[in-house]
Amino acid sequence: MSAAPALVDALIACFGAERVQVDAPLAPWTTFKVGGPADVLLETRTADEMVHALRIATEHKSPVRVLGGGSNVLVPDEGVRGLVLRPKGGEVSLVGTNLVKADAAVTINGLVRWTINRGLAGLESWAGTPGTVGGAVYGNAHWKQVNIGDLVESVRLVRTDGTLLQAPADRMEFGYDDSRLKRTGEVVLWAAFRVTAGAEPERLRASARESLAFRKRTQPLESPSAGCIFMNPDPARDRVPADIPPSAGALVDRAGLKGATVGGAQVSTSHANFIINTGNATAGDIATLIERCKTAVKDRFGVTLREEIVRLS
Repeated sequence: MSAAPALVDALIACFGAERVQVDAPLAPWTTFKVGGPADVLLETRTADEMVHALRIATEHKSPVRVLGGGSNVLVPDEGVRGLVLRPKGGEVSLVGTNLVKADAAVTINGLVRWTINRGLAGLESWAGTPGTVGGAVYGNAHWKQVNIGDLVESVRLVRTDGTLLQAPADRMEFGYDDSRLKRTGEVVLWAAFRVTAGAEPERLRASARESLAFRKRTQPLESPSAGCIFMNPDPARDRVPADIPPSAGALVDRAGLKGATVGGAQVSTSHANFIINTGNATAGDIATLIERCKTAVKDRFGVTLREEIVRLS
């Protein structure tokens, strides 16, 4: 363990010894099911606990990372240094008639179910999206042509030193697979989403079922993966050959990498922008296969693939 004993002692004093895990495995908490341990792992249950934990980490000059639902993430085999915070629980509530407030730890699927059951339209097509509200806001998750940031009204944030702030959507710097959080290191406590009241729940459920069916048809949901590995090409900077659809999966496929393997990692045979863990992959296997895909696409088509997943360290 490389975490300072003083950090561990301070966390135990605040949260109790049973909740502070040292050299804690992270693989079980990721959708890839790979990666080494965290020096220290703490499961936070409320926004206040998240703030207290961040302040303690700052006081002890410890690096800190947040691991939400574990999708869209690659944890290295050597693990993650410092403190890893894993928010759990959380609540959803209606604010007025057209805003839904969801804590960062709430799963996107949980949020979708909550809104559908109350006849609130706007989020139903996100059914089947892995991960949490916090992670979705962090990476401005997208579904087809819609970004989650398009639905956000405002976000409650905390800086790593524990300072609280409120950011309206137009201050979040939302872009394709991007937000200001990747630059600032701020952490989401909750987000408010715009919805439309008065919808028929059964109609919303039908829309949700359509989204789930589409995912099942087009994505390798039966195997551990992190979701899409690469961002799609940017028309402003990437010149994709005219006979290839402007998608990362199409480029990897046309480069001959669909089905390619490194150790226990494989480029999915159903969707070439997914890398799956066939059962015994390491994070190193996955990282090597990612680089192999990037090199092949660059050499053959001159397009530089940019990673959508987040690599913890």
